[in-house]
Amino acid sequence: MPHDPRLAERMRGALARRAGIAERAMFGGYCWMLNGNMLCGVEVGRFMFRVGKEQEAEALARPGASPIVFSGRTMRGFVWVDETRCRGRGLEAWIDLASRFVQALPPK
Repeated sequence: MPHDPRLAERMRGALARRAGIAERAMFGGYCWMLNGNMLCGVEVGRFMFRVGKEQEAEALARPGASPIVFSGRTMRGFVWVDETRCRGRGLEAWIDLASRFVQALPPK
């Protein structure tokens, strides 16, 4: 997925003080892992968050969120979020939501 270097820097800054985070080049862009599990990523104009199937409805009810669809198939438990909805504390709130799910996964 093509990425926006400006959004990648915003994500790096937001994740800088969190433990267990690693950045990885994936899908032609960047994703961030928490304890070896995918947490979030960036694309042009939007962020990707792994929220899990249990939190998917809650996530999609938030402004600016939409399901991720690749090759006609919805990726359950993952959402796109428009970057305009991730300003101020917005980005931290999305990271917190995704972290709740990913922290519960066994480390890789």
